[in-house]
Amino acid sequence: MRIRYFGHSSFLIETNNLKVLTDPYDPSLGYRVNFPEVDVVTISHEHFDHNAVKFVPRYSKVLKGEINEAIGSTKFESILAYHDTKLGHERGTVNLFKITDDDGVSVVHLSDLGDIKFNEKQTKFLKDANIFLMPVGGYYTIGPEEVDKLIETFKPKIVIPMHYKLKGATLNIKTVDEFLKGKEFEKLEELDITSKTLKGNRIVVLEANIK
Repeated sequence: MRIRYFGHSSFLIETNNLKVLTDPYDPSLGYRVNFPEVDVVTISHEHFDHNAVKFVPRYSKVLKGEINEAIGSTKFESILAYHDTKLGHERGTVNLFKITDDDGVSVVHLSDLGDIKFNEKQTKFLKDANIFLMPVGGYYTIGPEEVDKLIETFKPKIVIPMHYKLKGATLNIKTVDEFLKGKEFEKLEELDITSKTLKGNRIVVLEANIK
């Protein structure tokens, strides 16, 4: 599995000869739109900074809502969660997407998660994931303190931060620095991972392709 970051909550995940783009955003977010041609686009919820499919140059399928299906040898699952701590009454709901390849590597995209009080079904869903794509910018989502609690609870092999403030951003959210404070982490252009190399407890900051 190869993971590249396109800024905000958008990643290109390549596995089993399938290209998947998560949560494409509108350029009014402040970043130059530079999305690649892909096979599948996943949309976690219908906000402008997560659902801008029209800026993806080519794709075959869009997945949104609650999903449980396979495309080739790649499995896609999603589960409902809250965008806020008030049962969705402030910002609505989101879908957390999990993508699992035939090598047994699974990555979960935590969207604009705003509440970490999970029920049994949600807990089981997250426990199965090896890699967490985690919002860390706060305000609209969980922030550094809640992220630390999730890491302690679920102990993912790899945490990749997302939904934080990059140069040019129009949203008033935190940079990644507050989350990284006091932690060991790696900076990479992209992450290549297999079941054999999926070891340890790593924080990986991916370079954002927004130029």
